[in-house]
Amino acid sequence: MHTFLPLIASRTRLPAAVKHSAGLARDLRVAFGGILATQPSSSSNQNFYCVGSDGEGVSMPPSSNSSSSPTTNGNPTSTGTAAPSSTSVAPSSWKVAESYSGQTFFNGWTFFTEADPTNGNVQYVDQSTAQSAGLVEINSDGNAVMRVETTPQVQTNRQSVRITTQATFNGGLVVMDAVHMPTGCGTWPAFWTNGPNWPAGGEIDIVEGVNNYTNNQATIHTNPGCVLPSSSSASLNISGTLVASTDCSASQTDNQGCGIRSNSSNSFGSGFNEIGGGVYAMLWDDTGIKVYFFPRGSIPSDISAGAPQPQNWPAPMADWPSTDCNPYQYFNNNSAIFDTTLCGDWAGAVWTGTGVPGQTVSCAQQTGFSTCSAFVQASGGSFTEAYWEVSSVVIYQNTS
Repeated sequence: MHTFLPLIASRTRLPAAVKHSAGLARDLRVAFGGILATQPSSSSNQNFYCVGSDGEGVSMPPSSNSSSSPTTNGNPTSTGTAAPSSTSVAPSSWKVAESYSGQTFFNGWTFFTEADPTNGNVQYVDQSTAQSAGLVEINSDGNAVMRVETTPQVQTNRQSVRITTQATFNGGLVVMDAVHMPTGCGTWPAFWTNGPNWPAGGEIDIVEGVNNYTNNQATIHTNPGCVLPSSSSASLNISGTLVASTDCSASQTDNQGCGIRSNSSNSFGSGFNEIGGGVYAMLWDDTGIKVYFFPRGSIPSDISAGAPQPQNWPAPMADWPSTDCNPYQYFNNNSAIFDTTLCGDWAGAVWTGTGVPGQTVSCAQQTGFSTCSAFVQASGGSFTEAYWEVSSVVIYQNTS
Protein backbone atom coordinates (compact mmCIF):
# COMPACT_ATOMS: atom_id res chain seq x y z
CA MET A 1 0.00 0.00 0.00
CA HIS A 2 1.32 3.42 -0.94
CA THR A 3 1.28 6.50 1.21
CA PHE A 4 -0.81 9.42 -0.02
CA LEU A 5 0.62 12.85 -0.79
CA PRO A 6 0.73 15.40 2.04
CA LEU A 7 -2.58 17.10 2.66
CA ILE A 8 -3.21 20.45 1.01
CA ALA A 9 -4.99 23.39 2.62
CA SER A 10 -8.64 23.76 1.66
CA ARG A 11 -9.62 26.60 -0.64
CA THR A 12 -13.39 27.19 -0.75
CA ARG A 13 -14.91 30.07 -2.68
CA LEU A 14 -18.07 30.56 -0.65
CA PRO A 15 -19.32 33.68 -2.52
CA ALA A 16 -19.46 31.64 -5.71
CA ALA A 17 -21.33 28.53 -6.74
CA VAL A 18 -18.80 25.78 -6.28
CA LYS A 19 -18.24 22.12 -6.97
CA HIS A 20 -16.77 19.99 -4.26
CA SER A 21 -15.33 16.51 -4.05
CA ALA A 22 -14.94 14.40 -0.95
CA GLY A 23 -12.54 12.13 -2.83
CA LEU A 24 -9.42 12.50 -0.73
CA ALA A 25 -11.29 11.54 2.44
CA ARG A 26 -12.88 8.56 0.71
CA ASP A 27 -9.55 7.30 -0.54
CA LEU A 28 -7.94 7.51 2.87
CA ARG A 29 -10.84 5.60 4.42
CA VAL A 30 -10.62 2.83 1.84
CA ALA A 31 -6.84 2.57 1.94
CA PHE A 32 -6.69 2.49 5.72
CA GLY A 33 -9.53 0.14 6.49
CA GLY A 34 -12.68 1.56 4.96
CA ILE A 35 -14.32 2.30 8.31
CA LEU A 36 -17.57 4.19 7.93
CA ALA A 37 -18.15 7.16 10.20
CA THR A 38 -21.40 8.83 11.08
CA GLN A 39 -19.55 12.03 11.96
CA PRO A 40 -16.32 13.47 10.56
CA SER A 41 -13.26 12.42 12.53
CA SER A 42 -12.05 15.04 14.94
CA SER A 43 -8.49 13.80 14.52
CA SER A 44 -8.40 14.27 10.78
CA ASN A 45 -6.53 17.23 9.36
CA GLN A 46 -7.83 16.40 5.92
CA ASN A 47 -9.31 19.09 3.72
CA PHE A 48 -11.71 18.93 0.80
CA TYR A 49 -12.04 20.94 -2.32
CA CYS A 50 -14.50 22.80 -4.46
CA VAL A 51 -14.76 23.74 -8.13
CA GLY A 52 -16.50 27.00 -8.97
CA SER A 53 -19.41 27.03 -11.41
CA ASP A 54 -19.96 30.75 -11.41
CA GLY A 55 -18.05 31.56 -14.57
CA GLU A 56 -19.86 32.68 -17.65
CA GLY A 57 -18.68 31.77 -21.13
CA VAL A 58 -20.55 32.01 -24.38
CA SER A 59 -23.65 30.21 -25.60
CA MET A 60 -22.92 27.25 -27.85
CA PRO A 61 -24.62 27.50 -31.25
CA PRO A 62 -25.47 24.36 -33.22
CA SER A 63 -22.39 22.18 -33.56
CA SER A 64 -20.58 20.15 -37.27
CA ASN A 65 -36.51 27.49 -4.64
CA SER A 66 -37.93 26.12 -1.52
CA SER A 67 -41.23 25.33 -3.09
CA SER A 68 -42.10 21.67 -3.38
CA SER A 69 -43.46 22.21 -6.87
CA PRO A 70 -40.83 21.08 -9.40
CA THR A 71 -40.09 23.66 -12.08
CA THR A 72 -37.59 24.26 -14.85
CA ASN A 73 -36.37 27.65 -15.98
CA GLY A 74 -34.78 27.80 -19.43
CA ASN A 75 -32.70 30.48 -21.14
CA PRO A 76 -33.97 29.20 -23.65
CA THR A 77 -35.04 25.55 -23.86
CA SER A 78 -32.60 23.53 -25.93
CA THR A 79 -33.77 21.93 -29.13
CA GLY A 80 -32.11 18.55 -28.92
CA THR A 81 -34.17 15.55 -29.94
CA ALA A 82 -36.12 13.86 -27.16
CA ALA A 83 -36.04 10.10 -26.73
CA PRO A 84 -38.53 8.28 -28.97
CA SER A 85 -41.92 7.25 -27.65
CA SER A 86 -43.08 3.67 -27.57
CA THR A 87 -46.56 2.19 -27.58
CA SER A 88 -45.27 -0.82 -25.57
CA VAL A 89 -44.52 1.29 -22.51
CA ALA A 90 -47.15 2.70 -20.17
CA PRO A 91 -47.69 6.47 -20.27
CA SER A 92 -45.53 8.44 -17.86
CA SER A 93 -46.31 11.52 -15.78
CA TRP A 94 -42.73 12.65 -16.41
CA LYS A 95 -42.60 15.02 -19.38
CA VAL A 96 -39.56 16.48 -21.14
CA ALA A 97 -38.65 19.98 -19.98
CA GLU A 98 -35.16 20.18 -21.53
CA SER A 99 -33.54 17.84 -24.03
CA TYR A 100 -29.98 17.90 -25.37
CA SER A 101 -28.98 15.48 -28.12
CA GLY A 102 -27.83 15.15 -31.71
CA GLN A 103 -26.59 18.08 -33.77
CA THR A 104 -28.06 20.61 -31.35
CA PHE A 105 -26.71 19.01 -28.16
CA PHE A 106 -24.62 22.05 -27.24
CA ASN A 107 -27.48 24.50 -27.63
CA GLY A 108 -28.47 25.85 -24.23
CA TRP A 109 -25.11 25.30 -22.50
CA THR A 110 -22.61 27.95 -21.33
CA PHE A 111 -18.87 27.34 -21.59
CA PHE A 112 -16.95 28.09 -18.37
CA THR A 113 -13.66 29.89 -19.09
CA GLU A 114 -12.25 30.90 -15.70
CA ALA A 115 -9.27 29.31 -13.98
CA ASP A 116 -10.04 25.90 -12.48
CA PRO A 117 -10.95 26.52 -8.82
CA THR A 118 -9.61 23.10 -7.79
CA ASN A 119 -6.13 23.98 -9.02
CA GLY A 120 -6.21 21.52 -11.90
CA ASN A 121 -3.75 21.60 -14.78
CA VAL A 122 -6.41 22.70 -17.26
CA GLN A 123 -7.49 25.84 -19.03
CA TYR A 124 -11.20 25.74 -19.76
CA VAL A 125 -11.89 27.26 -23.17
CA ASP A 126 -14.81 28.90 -24.92
CA GLN A 127 -16.90 27.43 -27.70
CA SER A 128 -14.93 28.90 -30.57
CA THR A 129 -11.58 27.78 -29.19
CA ALA A 130 -12.90 24.32 -28.35
CA GLN A 131 -14.24 23.85 -31.86
CA SER A 132 -11.07 25.14 -33.52
CA ALA A 133 -8.91 22.86 -31.38
CA GLY A 134 -11.10 19.84 -32.03
CA LEU A 135 -12.08 19.52 -28.39
CA VAL A 136 -15.84 19.44 -29.07
CA GLU A 137 -17.83 17.92 -31.89
CA ILE A 138 -20.90 15.92 -32.77
CA ASN A 139 -19.47 12.68 -34.11
CA SER A 140 -20.77 10.37 -36.82
CA ASP A 141 -22.95 8.55 -34.30
CA GLY A 142 -24.66 11.80 -33.40
CA ASN A 143 -23.04 11.92 -29.95
CA ALA A 144 -21.53 14.98 -28.28
CA VAL A 145 -17.80 14.67 -27.65
CA MET A 146 -15.82 16.79 -25.16
CA ARG A 147 -12.06 16.17 -25.12
CA VAL A 148 -8.91 17.19 -23.29
CA GLU A 149 -6.03 18.61 -25.36
CA THR A 150 -3.51 15.95 -26.46
CA THR A 151 -0.65 18.16 -27.69
CA PRO A 152 2.48 16.11 -26.85
CA GLN A 153 3.98 18.66 -24.46
CA VAL A 154 2.63 21.83 -22.84
CA GLN A 155 4.38 24.37 -20.64
CA THR A 156 1.56 24.84 -18.14
CA ASN A 157 -2.02 23.61 -18.53
CA ARG A 158 -3.93 21.57 -21.07
CA GLN A 159 -7.08 22.90 -22.68
CA SER A 160 -10.31 21.28 -21.56
CA VAL A 161 -14.08 21.80 -21.61
CA ARG A 162 -16.60 22.58 -18.90
CA ILE A 163 -20.25 23.34 -19.77
CA THR A 164 -23.28 24.35 -17.70
CA THR A 165 -26.95 24.29 -18.70
CA GLN A 166 -28.53 27.71 -19.04
CA ALA A 167 -31.76 26.13 -17.79
CA THR A 168 -32.20 25.66 -14.06
CA PHE A 169 -34.61 23.35 -12.26
CA ASN A 170 -36.24 22.77 -8.88
CA GLY A 171 -36.99 19.10 -8.61
CA GLY A 172 -37.12 16.79 -11.58
CA LEU A 173 -35.52 13.78 -13.20
CA VAL A 174 -32.16 14.17 -14.98
CA VAL A 175 -31.29 11.32 -17.35
CA MET A 176 -27.81 11.22 -18.92
CA ASP A 177 -26.84 8.59 -21.50
CA ALA A 178 -23.12 8.32 -22.25
CA VAL A 179 -21.07 5.74 -24.12
CA HIS A 180 -17.68 6.95 -22.84
CA MET A 181 -16.25 9.05 -20.02
CA PRO A 182 -12.72 10.34 -19.36
CA THR A 183 -10.38 7.87 -17.71
CA GLY A 184 -6.71 7.41 -16.95
CA CYS A 185 -4.06 8.79 -14.64
CA GLY A 186 -4.45 12.51 -14.00
CA THR A 187 -8.11 12.73 -15.02
CA TRP A 188 -10.94 14.02 -12.79
CA PRO A 189 -14.25 14.03 -14.70
CA ALA A 190 -17.67 14.81 -13.28
CA PHE A 191 -21.33 15.18 -14.24
CA TRP A 192 -23.18 17.07 -11.52
CA THR A 193 -25.75 19.71 -10.65
CA ASN A 194 -25.26 22.87 -8.64
CA GLY A 195 -27.35 25.71 -7.22
CA PRO A 196 -26.58 29.35 -6.45
CA ASN A 197 -24.72 30.70 -3.42
CA TRP A 198 -22.96 27.43 -2.64
CA PRO A 199 -23.72 25.51 -0.53
CA ALA A 200 -27.13 27.14 0.05
CA GLY A 201 -28.41 26.02 -3.37
CA GLY A 202 -27.05 22.52 -2.91
CA GLU A 203 -24.80 20.34 -5.05
CA ILE A 204 -25.47 16.84 -6.38
CA ASP A 205 -22.47 14.95 -7.78
CA ILE A 206 -24.00 12.29 -10.01
CA VAL A 207 -20.83 10.95 -11.66
CA GLU A 208 -17.35 11.58 -10.25
CA GLY A 209 -13.98 9.93 -9.73
CA VAL A 210 -10.28 10.25 -10.57
CA ASN A 211 -7.37 8.49 -12.23
CA ASN A 212 -8.03 4.77 -12.87
CA TYR A 213 -11.06 4.44 -10.57
CA THR A 214 -13.79 2.12 -11.82
CA ASN A 215 -16.53 2.66 -9.20
CA ASN A 216 -18.56 5.83 -9.33
CA GLN A 217 -19.08 8.16 -6.37
CA ALA A 218 -22.28 10.18 -5.85
CA THR A 219 -22.24 12.92 -3.20
CA ILE A 220 -24.40 15.80 -1.99
CA HIS A 221 -23.23 19.02 -0.30
CA THR A 222 -25.65 21.28 1.59
CA ASN A 223 -26.20 23.89 4.25
CA PRO A 224 -26.25 22.59 7.86
CA GLY A 225 -29.19 20.37 8.81
CA CYS A 226 -29.25 17.80 6.01
CA VAL A 227 -28.24 14.33 7.19
CA LEU A 228 -28.57 10.68 6.27
CA PRO A 229 -30.74 8.71 8.74
CA SER A 230 -28.35 5.74 8.64
CA SER A 231 -24.96 4.56 7.38
CA SER A 232 -26.38 1.14 6.50
CA SER A 233 -26.95 0.35 2.83
CA ALA A 234 -29.74 -2.04 3.81
CA SER A 235 -31.52 0.59 5.90
CA LEU A 236 -31.14 3.14 3.12
CA ASN A 237 -32.24 0.55 0.52
CA ILE A 238 -29.33 1.38 -1.79
CA SER A 239 -26.92 -0.73 -3.81
CA GLY A 240 -23.94 1.54 -3.01
CA THR A 241 -21.90 2.00 0.15
CA LEU A 242 -21.53 5.13 2.27
CA VAL A 243 -17.87 6.16 2.29
CA ALA A 244 -18.16 9.48 4.09
CA SER A 245 -20.09 11.16 6.89
CA THR A 246 -23.84 10.90 7.37
CA ASP A 247 -23.75 14.70 7.78
CA CYS A 248 -24.15 16.29 4.35
CA SER A 249 -23.37 19.82 5.50
CA ALA A 250 -20.37 21.39 3.79
CA SER A 251 -19.47 23.61 6.73
CA GLN A 252 -19.69 20.86 9.36
CA THR A 253 -17.70 18.27 7.41
CA ASP A 254 -14.86 20.40 6.01
CA ASN A 255 -16.76 20.48 2.69
CA GLN A 256 -16.92 16.67 2.57
CA GLY A 257 -20.67 16.17 2.33
CA CYS A 258 -22.04 12.64 2.37
CA GLY A 259 -20.82 10.39 -0.44
CA ILE A 260 -21.95 6.96 -1.59
CA ARG A 261 -19.76 4.75 -3.78
CA SER A 262 -21.13 2.27 -6.28
CA ASN A 263 -20.22 -1.37 -5.74
CA SER A 264 -20.20 -1.89 -9.51
CA SER A 265 -16.83 -1.86 -11.28
CA ASN A 266 -18.46 -0.85 -14.57
CA SER A 267 -20.01 2.33 -13.19
CA PHE A 268 -17.03 4.63 -13.86
CA GLY A 269 -13.91 5.02 -15.97
CA SER A 270 -12.56 2.15 -18.04
CA GLY A 271 -15.12 -0.29 -16.68
CA PHE A 272 -17.92 1.98 -17.86
CA ASN A 273 -16.30 2.45 -21.26
CA GLU A 274 -15.68 -1.25 -21.82
CA ILE A 275 -19.43 -2.02 -21.73
CA GLY A 276 -20.39 0.88 -23.97
CA GLY A 277 -21.41 3.05 -21.03
CA GLY A 278 -24.95 3.33 -19.82
CA VAL A 279 -27.47 5.67 -18.24
CA TYR A 280 -27.28 7.71 -15.05
CA ALA A 281 -30.52 9.10 -13.64
CA MET A 282 -30.90 11.57 -10.77
CA LEU A 283 -34.37 11.80 -9.24
CA TRP A 284 -35.21 14.85 -7.11
CA ASP A 285 -38.75 14.74 -5.73
CA ASP A 286 -40.68 14.87 -2.46
CA THR A 287 -39.12 11.58 -1.29
CA GLY A 288 -35.57 12.93 -1.50
CA ILE A 289 -32.70 12.67 -3.98
CA LYS A 290 -31.66 9.41 -5.61
CA VAL A 291 -28.99 8.41 -8.15
CA TYR A 292 -29.45 5.35 -10.38
CA PHE A 293 -27.03 3.63 -12.75
CA PHE A 294 -28.13 1.33 -15.56
CA PRO A 295 -25.34 -0.37 -17.57
CA ARG A 296 -25.69 -0.65 -21.32
CA GLY A 297 -27.92 -3.63 -21.99
CA SER A 298 -29.79 -3.17 -18.72
CA ILE A 299 -31.44 0.17 -19.38
CA PRO A 300 -35.16 0.08 -18.51
CA SER A 301 -37.39 0.17 -21.57
CA ASP A 302 -39.33 3.12 -20.15
CA ILE A 303 -36.15 5.24 -20.22
CA SER A 304 -35.39 4.21 -23.79
CA ALA A 305 -38.97 5.08 -24.73
CA GLY A 306 -38.78 8.54 -23.17
CA ALA A 307 -41.53 7.60 -20.68
CA PRO A 308 -39.64 7.05 -17.42
CA GLN A 309 -41.30 5.17 -14.57
CA PRO A 310 -38.83 5.58 -11.68
CA GLN A 311 -41.28 4.03 -9.24
CA ASN A 312 -40.68 0.72 -11.04
CA TRP A 313 -36.88 0.86 -11.08
CA PRO A 314 -34.70 -1.28 -8.81
CA ALA A 315 -33.01 0.15 -5.71
CA PRO A 316 -30.89 3.21 -6.48
CA MET A 317 -27.13 3.35 -6.14
CA ALA A 318 -27.53 6.28 -3.73
CA ASP A 319 -30.42 7.83 -1.79
CA TRP A 320 -30.65 10.84 0.51
CA PRO A 321 -34.23 10.56 1.85
CA SER A 322 -36.36 13.60 2.59
CA THR A 323 -37.12 12.32 6.10
CA ASP A 324 -33.85 13.92 7.26
CA CYS A 325 -33.09 16.29 4.38
CA ASN A 326 -35.89 18.27 2.72
CA PRO A 327 -34.73 18.46 -0.91
CA TYR A 328 -36.65 21.67 -1.56
CA GLN A 329 -35.10 23.35 1.47
CA TYR A 330 -31.50 22.38 0.79
CA PHE A 331 -31.52 22.46 -3.03
CA ASN A 332 -32.82 25.06 -5.48
CA ASN A 333 -32.30 26.38 -9.00
CA ASN A 334 -29.76 23.76 -10.01
CA SER A 335 -28.02 23.55 -13.38
CA ALA A 336 -26.38 20.46 -14.87
CA ILE A 337 -22.63 20.50 -15.53
CA PHE A 338 -20.01 18.43 -17.36
CA ASP A 339 -16.30 18.96 -16.77
CA THR A 340 -12.93 17.27 -16.99
CA THR A 341 -10.06 18.66 -14.97
CA LEU A 342 -6.58 17.18 -14.60
CA CYS A 343 -4.65 16.61 -11.37
CA GLY A 344 -5.86 19.30 -9.00
CA ASP A 345 -6.81 18.83 -5.38
CA TRP A 346 -8.10 15.29 -5.75
CA ALA A 347 -6.44 13.47 -8.67
CA GLY A 348 -3.11 15.12 -7.88
CA ALA A 349 -3.36 14.50 -4.14
CA VAL A 350 -3.83 10.73 -4.58
CA TRP A 351 -1.19 10.40 -7.30
CA THR A 352 0.84 7.95 -5.18
CA GLY A 353 -2.18 6.22 -3.68
CA THR A 354 -3.79 2.82 -4.12
CA GLY A 355 -6.57 0.92 -2.38
CA VAL A 356 -9.58 2.32 -4.24
CA PRO A 357 -11.37 0.06 -6.75
CA GLY A 358 -9.52 0.26 -10.06
CA GLN A 359 -6.35 1.75 -8.56
CA THR A 360 -4.31 -1.36 -7.80
CA VAL A 361 -1.09 0.39 -8.85
CA SER A 362 -0.43 4.05 -8.12
CA CYS A 363 -0.31 6.50 -10.98
CA ALA A 364 3.20 7.50 -9.90
CA GLN A 365 4.36 3.90 -10.36
CA GLN A 366 2.35 3.37 -13.54
CA THR A 367 3.57 6.49 -15.31
CA GLY A 368 7.04 6.91 -13.86
CA PHE A 369 6.32 10.55 -12.97
CA SER A 370 6.62 11.64 -9.37
CA THR A 371 3.93 14.32 -9.73
CA CYS A 372 0.66 14.52 -11.61
CA SER A 373 1.40 17.96 -13.04
CA ALA A 374 4.71 16.84 -14.55
CA PHE A 375 2.94 13.90 -16.19
CA VAL A 376 0.20 16.12 -17.62
CA GLN A 377 2.65 18.60 -19.11
CA ALA A 378 4.82 15.95 -20.76
CA SER A 379 2.38 13.24 -21.82
CA GLY A 380 -0.31 14.48 -24.20
CA GLY A 381 -0.58 11.09 -25.85
CA SER A 382 -1.75 9.62 -22.57
CA PHE A 383 -5.01 11.59 -22.73
CA THR A 384 -6.57 10.02 -25.80
CA GLU A 385 -9.14 8.38 -23.49
CA ALA A 386 -9.85 11.61 -21.60
CA TYR A 387 -13.11 12.44 -23.32
CA TRP A 388 -16.84 12.41 -22.75
CA GLU A 389 -19.06 10.93 -25.46
CA VAL A 390 -22.66 11.69 -24.55
CA SER A 391 -25.73 10.54 -26.42
CA SER A 392 -28.22 12.70 -24.56
CA VAL A 393 -29.18 14.60 -21.44
CA VAL A 394 -32.91 14.93 -20.74
CA ILE A 395 -34.46 16.82 -17.84
CA TYR A 396 -38.01 15.72 -17.03
CA GLN A 397 -40.66 17.32 -14.82
CA ASN A 398 -43.51 15.45 -13.16
CA THR A 399 -46.93 16.60 -14.33
CA SER A 400 -48.99 14.48 -11.93
